[in-house]
Amino acid sequence: MASVAISNGGLLGHWRRWAPVAVLVGLCIVVGIINPSFFSLGNAVRMLNTAAIPLVICMGATFIILMGSIDLSVEGTVALCAVAASMLVANDLTGVAIGLWSVPAAILLGGLLGLLNGLVHVKLKIPSFMATLGIGFAGIGIATAILGGVMVRVSDNDFRNWLSLGRLFDVPAAVWIAAVAVAVAWVIQERTRIGRWLYAIGTDEQTARNSGIPVERTRILIFGIAGMFYGLAGALSAAQIGRGHALIAQDRLFTAITAVVVGGTALSGGVGSVLNSVIGVFIVIVLANGMVLMGIEPYVQKGVQGLLIIAAVALALDRSRLDVVK
Repeated sequence: MASVAISNGGLLGHWRRWAPVAVLVGLCIVVGIINPSFFSLGNAVRMLNTAAIPLVICMGATFIILMGSIDLSVEGTVALCAVAASMLVANDLTGVAIGLWSVPAAILLGGLLGLLNGLVHVKLKIPSFMATLGIGFAGIGIATAILGGVMVRVSDNDFRNWLSLGRLFDVPAAVWIAAVAVAVAWVIQERTRIGRWLYAIGTDEQTARNSGIPVERTRILIFGIAGMFYGLAGALSAAQIGRGHALIAQDRLFTAITAVVVGGTALSGGVGSVLNSVIGVFIVIVLANGMVLMGIEPYVQKGVQGLLIIAAVALALDRSRLDVVK
């Protein structure tokens, strides 16, 4: 009987690992049958371009969730970094124009905001969701105050072309940048001590501490790394729409959390990967694209995404590890 139980557990674990891929393939087949234009090259490129910014955001969000924390500062950080990037290139509001140097500046700003998240969370012992929620609201407030409620328009064509409008092999520049971001995140996860430590912290923080892992320092550093990804997403957002404003990242948080969880990364920490989140992003993008092709109203699409995240958590959660549900 014990061997049967182990076998069943192994099969269930194997299913959980491959469930997101199966869902993505099944979703593509269903949408393609309903509307064959889904498989057109033009639609594929549009979906890749739509997925670019969520992919960059999800790289940072995945690290935070793997660590067993949550980051609700995404929209505020992305918005403030987008506004900063917009004001540092040729624009209609300031006389500053440092061109593509605005991108590392936005990444640095995002990293500093991430470090602030980590410091507030760790040093003041405030739960991550409350600490990051406060920093996120502050980011939106600062972005609004800087612009006085208006928006700044980007007139730097090189900035827009290199980050969004330009194409290589007929694929938008943002897609290539997102691919590089995914590669960097994978290297951090798989080839660095930080990557191993965040899994250890997410699996069992006390054991990680007893093993000599600098838990507090690692938490702060991971929040900083996540912020750098958000900063890059802010620069991409400004380049994509050609302007910066305080609400530029609206709904990005919901999409990011949905994609990470749907991809199979456990909210309890320690289970998942950045590649899981890539699958999760494409599940969300394919679903949204399919509903548009089928003429489904936007408010219904939001409802479907909400149900999707509940279903994903229910299917991916290993209840055998839970004594209490908080």
